[in-house]
Order: sequence, then C-alpha cells, then structure tokens
Amino acid sequence: MDWPEIENLPGGNTFQKMREAEKQGIKSFGKTSQPSPKDFLNAFKKQLERFDKIICITLTSKLSGTYNSACQAKNILGSEGEKIFIIDSLNATCGEALSDLRAIDLIEAGKGAEEISEDLEAFRPKIVLRGILKDPKWLEASGRISSTIANWVRKMEKLGLRPLIGIKKGVIKAVGIKAGAKDIPTALFKEFEGRIKSLLRENKKIRTTITHGDNLEAAQKLKEMLESNFKGTEVAFINLIDNVLGVLLGPDALILAWCEIT
Repeated sequence: MDWPEIENLPGGNTFQKMREAEKQGIKSFGKTSQPSPKDFLNAFKKQLERFDKIICITLTSKLSGTYNSACQAKNILGSEGEKIFIIDSLNATCGEALSDLRAIDLIEAGKGAEEISEDLEAFRPKIVLRGILKDPKWLEASGRISSTIANWVRKMEKLGLRPLIGIKKGVIKAVGIKAGAKDIPTALFKEFEGRIKSLLRENKKIRTTITHGDNLEAAQKLKEMLESNFKGTEVAFINLIDNVLGVLLGPDALILAWCEIT
C-alpha cells in the first residue's frame, strides 16, 4: 500500500489516518500493488530450507495479480517448484482466512500437501462473504467496483436500507439489501441468519471470521450476536482489515465470512 499523503497524519492505524485525511480535505487515494515474483521467490526459498513442501494461499486472482506473481516464482524454481502448491482463494480478507484455517485443520489431521491442495479447491465455493461499507468511494476510486454499483449503494443508503457486498467467483459484487436493520452488525447478522437455517437444521457446525475498518465495537457486537443466538457457531477471530484491502474498503467497513465445518 502506497499513500504518502497520509503517512504523517495522526492515527494508530490506516483507517484512523483515512478519517483524518477526510477531515483535512485530502483528495488522494491509496494505491496498491501485488507482491512481485521476486518477493514470492525469496519467501519460497526461505521456507524450502525448513519444510519439504509449501502451500501458498493467495488473494483472489480476479482482483489482484498476487496469484500470478506466486505462479511465476514457482515456475522460476524449476523442479523445486514441484514442492509448492499455490491456491487461488477466489476470496479476500476474512473469507480468504477460512481457507487458511481449513488448511491448518488438514495439516493437523496429517494430510499431505497434494491432498490439502485438492481439498481447498473443492472447499472454495462453500465460503460465503458479506460486508457493508460506510462509503463505497474507496472501492470506486480503485476501480474494483463500477460507478453503477457505487451509486446503487449510495441510493440504498439514502432510502434507509443496508446494501450488502459479497464475493462471487472471486469478484466483488452487490448481493442484496437488508431492510429494518438498526445498524451494520444487525444487518449482517440478519443476512447470516437467513442463509444458515438449513445448515442448523442438519446440526452442522459453522465457522465464522470477522474483519473491520477500525470499528471494533461493531465487530464485537456482531460476534456476541452470533455466539448468543447460534450455539454451534464458532467465531474464529476478529481482526482489522489489512492495509492493502483497507484502503479499498474504507473506515468502519464490517466484513463477515462463514463456512460449514466438515
């Protein structure tokens, strides 16, 4: 993430600096780029000194060149590259994290890298991600969503509705609206509740993850709502959205992802 104009602004994290930039009327936006193949090459070489095989899970290739950079580095390594298994998560932030957690479960179960790689490919469509942004201007400025979607979000907000974004086949899309929700955590809770009823009837366990744009109070409220209403639901973690995605999603964004635990 590159945004020189906010580096010296007050704030404990990027989102706080973004709020300050708005107050000061700074009109620029953060720029992002994927790691280079050399970055991946260095990381792979380092890990191959310690491990026999590597599983590398990347941000969705539909929004970033990260997956392509990782593949280029794997190819540069020649025969050594056969020890590296690269997975395009087709997701981001806490949605991508669910693939990471799945991989950890399989490693702890004693599965091999080949089997884990195949499992993660099949697992991807089972992950659901939903989010609500305070302002779509950051995503719009980056080109990750069209002006049409951004204007739709603004129109729904003016009507008192909660527009939802999601990731489908690796692409950020407008996926619906929630009416009658007093705040963002409630809107995401209602979306989750409506989509997991069939799983709960089958006594399935569900893993969730939450990330936020310096809005810990809202994230904690969502966590409490999930845990108090659905006893079979695990909230694996709450965390800040990372800087690279943060400058695209903006302050106060709240993201929820979930999947069935199998």
